[in-house]
Amino acid sequence: MNSLSNTLYVLPSMDAKSIQRKSLFFLLLFLIIPLLSQAQQTISLDECLRLVKVNYPLAKQSTMLADQARLDIEAIKKDRLPSLSLNGQATYQSEVTSLDGQLPNSTITPPNKDQYSTTLDANQLIYQGGMIDASVKVKETKSAIEQQELEISLYGLKNRVNQLYFSLLLLQENQDLLKAKESQLIARLEEVNAGVKYGSLLSSSADALEVELLKIQQNNTELALSKTELLQQLSLLIGTDLQQHVVLLRPEIYPEVPEQPSRRPEFLLFELQKSQVNKSTDLLAKSKLPKISAFAQGGYGNPGLNMLDNTFNSFFMTGVKLNWNIFDWNKNRKERQSLQINRDLVDSQKETFELNNNLELVKLQSEIDKMEELIRYDEQIIPRFEKMVKTAESQLKNGVITSSAYITEFTNLYEAKSNLALHKTQKLLNQIQYQITQGTYEKSSN
Repeated sequence: MNSLSNTLYVLPSMDAKSIQRKSLFFLLLFLIIPLLSQAQQTISLDECLRLVKVNYPLAKQSTMLADQARLDIEAIKKDRLPSLSLNGQATYQSEVTSLDGQLPNSTITPPNKDQYSTTLDANQLIYQGGMIDASVKVKETKSAIEQQELEISLYGLKNRVNQLYFSLLLLQENQDLLKAKESQLIARLEEVNAGVKYGSLLSSSADALEVELLKIQQNNTELALSKTELLQQLSLLIGTDLQQHVVLLRPEIYPEVPEQPSRRPEFLLFELQKSQVNKSTDLLAKSKLPKISAFAQGGYGNPGLNMLDNTFNSFFMTGVKLNWNIFDWNKNRKERQSLQINRDLVDSQKETFELNNNLELVKLQSEIDKMEELIRYDEQIIPRFEKMVKTAESQLKNGVITSSAYITEFTNLYEAKSNLALHKTQKLLNQIQYQITQGTYEKSSN
């Protein structure tokens, strides 16, 4: 009780200024936290590749194709169930069988020329040579091919995401370079202003630096507008809203596993197409086998089964039917030959794809080697420019050179740094593009 009373006693002793300061502190904290969370938004290339595969409108077709295949297969399997059909006909014929004059003292009335019949027919397959199972397998393979073609379309989106992501990454790195360039120029401007104040430097020296700072701000504005445009495109592509201050993480190159098989979806498509040829050939073979079915027929007509009774009667008939197409003018053999040509076409398409893919890999590897050489020269050029800029800084302070001369050296340094950033980004882009083309960049799907 004493500790509680002491606590209650302390609270009223707080002055109004202290309460005001704390209120202001919490208000600022409330305003700053959302800004910090926005500034900390990050995204990676792997995340973008995963999102485009999930959110791109084309991805919705996967479920539709699966549902369609399920319904088609269920429809095929219904052939195992008995079928019922209602049939009716009314006919008039020019002549009927008559025994007049053929049998002495015959009192048999000839059938009517107008005849009527209504029947309910039931049929049940007993043996169909495995046609239904073969048809199901063909349909399953066709569905798998459609799904794989969809996968190929989605895989092609990786190139678009890759290009957009690295364009944004390069803009982001250029913005960082401009910030560093701006901070150094501001430091030089402060030194020059001090020199102008004490009469050791002309005021025009400060003007040149201020103009250069305005150019930097102009470049920053241009980069920001370009970034906004590209972010909107990437946001639409991956189905996720990306803020202006999002930070793009620099991708990693995943080490290649020796003799790692390619995961390009095209190769699986070729295998599925060959499998479809095999299953279609099997279906054609089974179509030549005999089919046996049981049937039952009940009806009502005039005449019934008794052709000599010219009244309406009900009738019933049941039995077993055999159907065997023993001669089809080599139609089945021609269809199998056509399927074999399809197999050869698939082999040709696969060979063409591999050739074009290898040509693209050679081109990308050449670009990677080229960027490595350019980076090697960039890394030799930059230290020399840094020395030149450091000397120019000292000369500017002492009034030996003008600010324009300093800006020339300073601009050369940051152009060299910008070239290094560009070449490194292009190298990384080509490395990842190489793995995507090769079919070994599959981190995003894990």
